[in-house]
Amino acid sequence: MKKLLIIFSLLFTTQTFYGQNPQKTASPEPQRGKPIVIPTRYDEHRFVALPVTDGGQQLAFFTDSGGGLFIFDDTAEKLKLDIHQGEEKGEDGQPVKFAALPGFKASALIPQPLGKADGRLFVMGHKNAPPTFAKYDGMLGQQWFAGRTWTFDYPKQQLLWRAAGDLPKHQPAQAVKLFFKTDATGKHLTDFARIPVEIDGEVIDFLFDTGATNVLPDEVLKVINDGRPAERAASFLTKSQFDKWKQKHPEWRVLENIKTMTGNAMIEVPKIKLGGFEVGPVWFTVQSDNAFHKYMAQWMDKPTEGALGGSALHYLRVTVDWTNGIAVFEKP
Repeated sequence: MKKLLIIFSLLFTTQTFYGQNPQKTASPEPQRGKPIVIPTRYDEHRFVALPVTDGGQQLAFFTDSGGGLFIFDDTAEKLKLDIHQGEEKGEDGQPVKFAALPGFKASALIPQPLGKADGRLFVMGHKNAPPTFAKYDGMLGQQWFAGRTWTFDYPKQQLLWRAAGDLPKHQPAQAVKLFFKTDATGKHLTDFARIPVEIDGEVIDFLFDTGATNVLPDEVLKVINDGRPAERAASFLTKSQFDKWKQKHPEWRVLENIKTMTGNAMIEVPKIKLGGFEVGPVWFTVQSDNAFHKYMAQWMDKPTEGALGGSALHYLRVTVDWTNGIAVFEKP
């Protein structure tokens, strides 16, 4: 299941699109100091976008800065979207299909993608989706966030689309540089962000992953005993980094020989430092080194030691300028 989830969330992130450009629908644009609130459902420190089409159909897209960009085939067919067939083929040997998002009501809209997707999403078979994502109409991943400025306001449970470069007033310590895989000219080849995080006096690199998710079994929920549901935001950690922390800090809470949706061990880190703020505790789910040192590293500027998700980010208000690679952290 763990491998399936990684492949599912990253699917088609580096593919090329073919065909005519989709028709763009005129929509409001955010102004400096006046962001647009994306209609969302805040679900266990994750943001689910709930736009309403011009025809009155409400959709649900899982947003994930560490994921891919797609719409499920049955949703695309129900909306009668113009589905194009690409020249490349998927793992099943069938041509890849893609479609543009429909038009949305101004009062409940999401913007079209700006990145390599050029306004189009891959059309994915719904029957192949893991259960965790099958309840949505698709996923808005790193290519959707690309080229824009966003605020993940965890305390207020809002996702804000901001004008280009519209960062909140902040002290230098609140700004963290993000890093992307680029070409020789500095152009982003992907928009998966690497974020350095200070933990236990050491700066460690993570994937910025707002959609990181885990599902905990009943026996783990009883041990953690936080009153929250099984499906929740997560953060991920390589096995080698887990082993270091476990040996150095025997007082940190560790769960091993368990079976969650995305790993077989978890560790609770008391404090981490983001943008000058100490926050915690943060649960990390352990994954293999290869998941980040090799597989995910293909789309990063350098290998990371895991992924930083809502289990860590929810303490703060996070504004990310994807174009200039800056994250600003605020604490209510």
